[in-house]
Amino acid sequence: MSLFTTNISYQQNGSIPNGYASHIADKKNKIIYLDVTPVQTPRIKSSSTNSVHPLRDNLIEPHINRDIIYENIKPVFFLLRVLGVLPLWRPSPGVNQFQITSPTMLYSIACYVGLIGYVLYLSLHKVQILRASEGKFEEAVIEYLFTVYLFPMLLVPIMWYETRKIAGILNGWVEFEVCYKKLSSGRVLPVKLYKKSLAIAVIIPILSTSSVVITHVTMVDFKVMQIIPYIFLEILTYILGGYWYLLCETLSVCASLLAEDFQKALRHIGPAGKVAEYRALWLRLSKLARDTGIANCYTFTFVNLYLFLIITLSIYGLLSQISEGFGIKDIGLAVTACCSIFLLFFICDEAHYASQNVRTNFQKKLLMVELSWMNTDAQTEVNMFLRATEMNPSQISLGGFFDVNRNLFKSLLATMVTYLVVLLQFQISIPDDAHTTNQLDVGRSYNDSWKTATESTLATTILTTLARKKKKN
Repeated sequence: MSLFTTNISYQQNGSIPNGYASHIADKKNKIIYLDVTPVQTPRIKSSSTNSVHPLRDNLIEPHINRDIIYENIKPVFFLLRVLGVLPLWRPSPGVNQFQITSPTMLYSIACYVGLIGYVLYLSLHKVQILRASEGKFEEAVIEYLFTVYLFPMLLVPIMWYETRKIAGILNGWVEFEVCYKKLSSGRVLPVKLYKKSLAIAVIIPILSTSSVVITHVTMVDFKVMQIIPYIFLEILTYILGGYWYLLCETLSVCASLLAEDFQKALRHIGPAGKVAEYRALWLRLSKLARDTGIANCYTFTFVNLYLFLIITLSIYGLLSQISEGFGIKDIGLAVTACCSIFLLFFICDEAHYASQNVRTNFQKKLLMVELSWMNTDAQTEVNMFLRATEMNPSQISLGGFFDVNRNLFKSLLATMVTYLVVLLQFQISIPDDAHTTNQLDVGRSYNDSWKTATESTLATTILTTLARKKKKN
């Protein structure tokens, strides 16, 4: 007689929602980490009011009152929401959503409609460039700058479109915080960027307003009412640069923290599963780096092209005045060119630095690991970790169009030099107005002298002919 019988009513293949393994006889714990979000166990409605409800996700999750990443970048997010650019809806802490009928979206639509109406009203009182009596080609190009300055108006609906993906990134950071807290035995993710975020939210509006005022005072007929939309759009452009810096800096800080914790854990490494847990956490961080570029794809593609156009026109306006010397009008052009170059380099450099920290610096930590004292399972996990860093790209790419790094800045500068050479050659081929006027004056005096000489010669010939006829008679 067998003492062990199989219970047919026991679920051998399904999972029990109370968190117990489906196979009790299987003593071996195998953990498989994939770069996907695990499927949550559905909640089962109980018929009895006194029954014990199943645990969420089969685990007791650490209680989080607020997400650390959002709270650190909150001042910049608040400014973007005030400008009506980022209609992010937070029904509860740690939950970020995008809803068309949310109050933040309705507020954003009202702000954008007001901005468009104000710009259309000001178009009836067009800004006039301080130009000489004779219009020049370079002055016409400079005048186009004040039309190009209005291009960031297109950024607002683009940001609306990408707000849903940005909300997904913030929710991904919440999941990363939960996993880090479990792995580090209740330690909160030590990201300290709030002061930087607050400084960016205060300093950028002041500097942007000063830049617009300097440009309008030196280049156009200054009217206070006309510079309001320019100030709004200038703040929007540069605050997006600050927002990009904080996202990249968050990736860099978290990558450095994870590398330091992993190096400390290797000194007292026990089971090989600990290495597998760090590998899973790094895969989450690498996915967040890729998703950061995807979520802001169209926004920063437009920003980079806009900055490229502004820098090209501003530098051309400066170079075209070299022969005549620099004047007061060139101050605004110089300020615009310097600020735009700095912002473009800042965007490219921060993304390059974040990608380096997430992948290259982490690989250095893995390569420096001493494997001789580890068991076979731990050595295998470390090798798999190193292979995972090679197979998972961590470059910040804008939707696959191009990677944001220092090579992008170099290529944009090379293209800019080409366009500047073409514009300067085109300017040289156009004759100068003063030179043309002198040539016309010389031609007129030559024609007058030729006409006078011809008339005098004709009169002399007639008089000589008449004298000869009188002598014959």
